[in-house]
Amino acid sequence: MAIAKLPVHLVNKIAAGEVIERPASVVKELVENALDSRATRVDVAIEDGGKRLIQIADDGCGMGQADAALAFSPHATSKLSGEDDLFNISTMGFRGEALASIASISHAHIRTRQAGQQEGWEVSASGENLGEPVPCAASTGTTVTIRDLFFNTPARRKFLKTTNTESGHITEQLTRLALPQPGVAFSLRHNGRETLNLPATDSTVARAASLFTPDLADCLLPIASRGGEVAVAGLAAPPAAARSAAKWQYVFVNGRYIRDRLISHAIREAYRGLLAPTKYPVVFLFIEIDPAEVDINVHPTKIEVRFRQGNLVHGQVLAALRETLNQADLRGQVTAGLDDTPAVDSARAANETKKESLR
Repeated sequence: MAIAKLPVHLVNKIAAGEVIERPASVVKELVENALDSRATRVDVAIEDGGKRLIQIADDGCGMGQADAALAFSPHATSKLSGEDDLFNISTMGFRGEALASIASISHAHIRTRQAGQQEGWEVSASGENLGEPVPCAASTGTTVTIRDLFFNTPARRKFLKTTNTESGHITEQLTRLALPQPGVAFSLRHNGRETLNLPATDSTVARAASLFTPDLADCLLPIASRGGEVAVAGLAAPPAAARSAAKWQYVFVNGRYIRDRLISHAIREAYRGLLAPTKYPVVFLFIEIDPAEVDINVHPTKIEVRFRQGNLVHGQVLAALRETLNQADLRGQVTAGLDDTPAVDSARAANETKKESLR
């Protein structure tokens, strides 16, 4: 059998299979682009759990004609210019694959305008077809509209779950993106109904209260910050607020949500002796590290990373959490959860002063 070079549209479909698992994957990629454009507000609208429509509107820097023309092209990006940039990534996206992959399996449209420009530009792409940018009226920023996801890959569309399930995955993606960005306002509308409204704030506690429950936010302990090569900060709940699953543990490295076994182990070790084996602590952890010390180009979804000094990261996280828990007044606390209001009230009162530093 002769070797043949694959056509571009087929390459994009293969890339989409790695990057675009479901509608929530599209939301993640597009919101990350919005954040990279220095947006202060991101509005998300979906229909039918994102299967029929996904629209992301931001007030970021927008694009000119030349950039709009390349937006749906594979491996076209403004975030890398050379090989060395791969080892100093400070943006959420960098591969230049997302828009091309999304357009290969949907009907995609971009409307954009740069601040100070009189006219904007719009460009469409669908499957193999890529249009040229044409002038249009537009607000400052960028609006990306995705319709009929997986319309030309019915096998992939068949594996999507119910509307409520897909909508839930989108809400979770927005949670991961909004937590480390309290200064950015977010909203989500599903079938015309607002389901999430997160005003901009300078407080991580306030953002957590909007995303979760006020009771949880009120009892959060500011993590004893640690600097150095691996800076650790964030919020940790007392043992009384523990949950039956680890999904309330949010770890961010340089603003990017990740999952890492070493960090999960450090969190578990910090709460050793304070929790029942079936309980998991609630932790919002923000780690800042030199981009050269962490490889985020490990997995297509960028959810896995590789640390150059994993033991150092583990030690810093463990030390910060242990110091936080040791300084807190945990007397009388149990691990049943937030229904134990006396225990939560005790932690809230003991740590009200410390929380002020994060507000």
